[in-house]
Order: sequence, then structure tokens, then C-alpha cells
Amino acid sequence: MKKSAKAFSVHLFTASGSAFALFAMLAAGNNDWSIMFLWLLGALIVDGIDGPLARHYHVKKYAANWDGVLLDLIIDYLTYVFIPAYAFAQSGLLPEWEGWIAAIVISTTGVVYFADTRMKTSDNSFSGFPGCWNMVVLVLFALWPPAWVSMVFIAVLALAQFFSLKFIHPVRTVRWRPLSLVMMLLWVGMAFWIGWTDFQPAPLARIGLIISSAYLLFAGIAQQLVPAKTAA
Repeated sequence: MKKSAKAFSVHLFTASGSAFALFAMLAAGNNDWSIMFLWLLGALIVDGIDGPLARHYHVKKYAANWDGVLLDLIIDYLTYVFIPAYAFAQSGLLPEWEGWIAAIVISTTGVVYFADTRMKTSDNSFSGFPGCWNMVVLVLFALWPPAWVSMVFIAVLALAQFFSLKFIHPVRTVRWRPLSLVMMLLWVGMAFWIGWTDFQPAPLARIGLIISSAYLLFAGIAQQLVPAKTAA
């Protein structure tokens, strides 16, 4: 296969995330939240794989007519922000007006964050909370805390999108990457378990989800507080 064909196939693989988004939205429209999360989880896996594939096959060189970054951002907004916002509004996780407020806050701040050219740091982490509302809403569905706790959590993360707080990219942030990859795989495994059991998992799944979520949420901030040692 020609290099250009291989590179373009990576774009097609990225674009498959739009199909996952469509199926997730259809499931959400039927109030089938566990199926929605499984489709979103599939989109998350695609998003985690397509970047390394794009760099390996040099898509910027051999498939330069298509902007892979823009393609990725469009699908990410659908799967990370828009569909989770809909879930907050319609699922009953929050009372009606709180759910709509959360959905409006998530969808509007999310699109502004995704348009920010300063979202990436020099070490390939994110500056500000990277709008991973798909992960947030799954955690809240799994734990189902009081509505005020969810609202405070959403408000804090929405504001965190616009502060220079560091959030790791589990694949691209080099520092602590082995542990980050383990935690990301743990999160994906626990999320699949929880979605598969229709949010009725064993306590171990919830514990694993809380531990991995806490690491992914705070590892970057910890790296800011404890800078890496440089060679003398």
C-alpha cells in the first residue's frame, strides 16, 4: 500500500469516531445510558490510538490535504462535550433546571476551550481541564452523588478549563508515562465494566474508577507542584 493511502486510512480511522458519536447520540435519545457510554468509550479508544498512528504514518506529509487536528477536534467536541452535555440535561442525574444549566455550561465552555490555541503545553500536556466531560459524566453516573456535589464538581472543572493548571495526556506526556498508561487502561477497563453492568458494578469497579480518575485528574497538577529534576 502506498504511503499516501496508509496516511489517508488513518484519517478514515479518526473519522470513524463520528459513527461512534452518532450511535452514542441515538442511544442517549432512547435513554439507554449504558449503551451510550459504551459507544463513547469506543470513541475514546479510537482517539487514543489515532494520534500515534498519525505520527507513525506521517499524515501531515502524505495526507496533507486533510487537517487531522481539525478532524480530531470536531469528533472530540461531539464525544467529549456535546453528547455528555445532553446526558446531563436528560438523564435525571441532576434535577431538570440544574441539568440544563450544567449542559449549557459544559457545551459553551467546552467549545471555547477547544478553540483555544494555547491548550497544549510544551510537554504535550493540556493547559486547563481538557474538556473530558465524557469521563466526568460516567464517573458521576457510576457514583450518583447528591445533585449539589455534581453541580460544584462541574462548576470547578468548567472554570479549570481557563486556568493554567496542567492535565496530563496519558499517551503523550512523557513524565510518569508508564504509570499514566496503566491508570488510563485501568480507567477504560473499569468504565467498560460499569457500562456493561448498566451502572450496577461490583464495589471493586467503583474503587478502581475512583483511583484512576483521581490520578488522571491530579497527576498534571502534581507535576506542576513537584517539577522534574534536570541534569546538572
